[in-house]
Amino acid sequence: MDTKQSLANVITEAIEACYPGVDGLPDASAIADMLEIPPQKEMGDYAFPCFKLSRALHMGPPQIAGNLAGAISAGHLCEAEQQGGYLNFFLNRDNFARETLETVLSAGENYGAGQEGAGKTICLDYSSINIAKRFHIGHLSTTMLGHSLARIYRFLGYKTVSINHLGDWGTQFGKLIYAYKTWGSREEVEAKGVPELTRLYVKFHEEAEQHPELEDEGRRWFKAIEDGNAEALELFNWFKELTLRDAKPVYDLLGVQFDSYNGESFYVDKTDRVVEELREKNLLTISDGASVVDLDEEKSGMPPCLILKKDGTTIYATRDIAAALYRKETYDFDKCLYVVAYQQDLHFRQWFKVIEKMGYPWYKDLVHVAFGMISYEGQSLSTRKGHVLFLEDVLNMAIEKARAIIEEKSPNLENKDEVARQVGVGAVVYADLQNSRIKDIDFSWERVLSFDGETGPYVQYTHARCCSALRKAEGLEPAEPDYSALSDDYAQELLRQLSRFPETVREAANRYEPSIITRAVTELCKAYNKFYYENRIIVDEAPVREARIRLTKAVKDTIKTGLYLIGIEAPERM
Repeated sequence: MDTKQSLANVITEAIEACYPGVDGLPDASAIADMLEIPPQKEMGDYAFPCFKLSRALHMGPPQIAGNLAGAISAGHLCEAEQQGGYLNFFLNRDNFARETLETVLSAGENYGAGQEGAGKTICLDYSSINIAKRFHIGHLSTTMLGHSLARIYRFLGYKTVSINHLGDWGTQFGKLIYAYKTWGSREEVEAKGVPELTRLYVKFHEEAEQHPELEDEGRRWFKAIEDGNAEALELFNWFKELTLRDAKPVYDLLGVQFDSYNGESFYVDKTDRVVEELREKNLLTISDGASVVDLDEEKSGMPPCLILKKDGTTIYATRDIAAALYRKETYDFDKCLYVVAYQQDLHFRQWFKVIEKMGYPWYKDLVHVAFGMISYEGQSLSTRKGHVLFLEDVLNMAIEKARAIIEEKSPNLENKDEVARQVGVGAVVYADLQNSRIKDIDFSWERVLSFDGETGPYVQYTHARCCSALRKAEGLEPAEPDYSALSDDYAQELLRQLSRFPETVREAANRYEPSIITRAVTELCKAYNKFYYENRIIVDEAPVREARIRLTKAVKDTIKTGLYLIGIEAPERM
């Protein structure tokens, strides 16, 4: 049962009965969106603000609420009361428990899934690691936000295309080639991998501060890549191979996979088309020797979008436009999401506007999913300055701490290493996805590796607690459940949390905000633990026991689903 929609249907019927033939009144779907959760429990389980009907009905909200309350007779579902300009609903507790659990249990781990995305494709551009640089903590948010959103959209029936748009083009690769040829060796790089490349890159910038002419050497070697020089290309492709090999263990730990690794270099030969089309459509103008698209700064608030530099070379925007055209033609996406830090907001607004000026109506389907920056000990992360925190190290430290805690509290637990991996990685992912994505995060070992309070391990432990209760119930004679055993405040709050889960998933999808699911699952766990402490699950009265077992099973399945959607595994024993 979708409780909100059921209530919306009741309200719609009452409106039609009281005010037949009136134009401008909302339908059941719109009414469902208007329903609110009252701030205090004594005000009911749901409330409908009648203010939004006043204009069409030409009467005051209290009068409307009174008339509708008198027309509603849905005792099997709820009781309706007027309170000022609100229509407040008090759910029939026994029936609410029965219908909610029947709905959740019949769907199992698919509870909250949908088919609204059937036949639609969403492309997601995320992670986008840089070649020759290790996977650092700054890439955690883009990686897990994108991964979570892909899972959410697939859960709602969409086809998703996950794209790791590699940062594999630019002068930095010329600098790296020079650094390798000057201070490096193949043996050292093969033995140490990307950390050695990072050391060489940092050394280049240290030396360039004293010898600025090295910048010219970097540009010369990048030009060699562009010109197809055999040595330059061999080194460039070798660096790329080493980078992906270095990143694989991290992606494996996180459970992240991609459908495409086409990065910037893939689109270099596709930028000529962009430039030619912009010229044909008279959109290119010359400014200080560079080719730009004027965006009418007075109206848009944006400066011109640079397409070609003075020397005729392309920049990020040109390649991003080429990539968007390629993706539209290849995947025919309904939406293309770019999970990139908010500092790039102007960049995306600019080239989205260029797509619009080119006459493509799908410009509106391009979405910048911005997120806050991660700093470390109050400092921004910088590979060239050597101020980085590598994600693999963070994950391994979290796993080690989880292993130590398990050894202390559950020394006889089977598969301790596997559970430690699930819990340690879960702690890091949860810490990243528990707050609004736009919020800046100062990385703290203490916060991420804390297993107390509202954390990933807390949610996982609640799932394991549900599993433990269900194992104790195995072999017991089933009975017809007595749903009146779930009429207490603790059970009802838990049922309310369960009933809202499908709405939560859709809100997360609509707002590109996985933290909505993270918080909802956490609240579900808090509600279950309160219920658990107040109500024994395995009791002698079979009908009461059956009702509580069913509620526990419903909670377990929903926690597992919620954790899956945010990219966290759900151990059955901890």
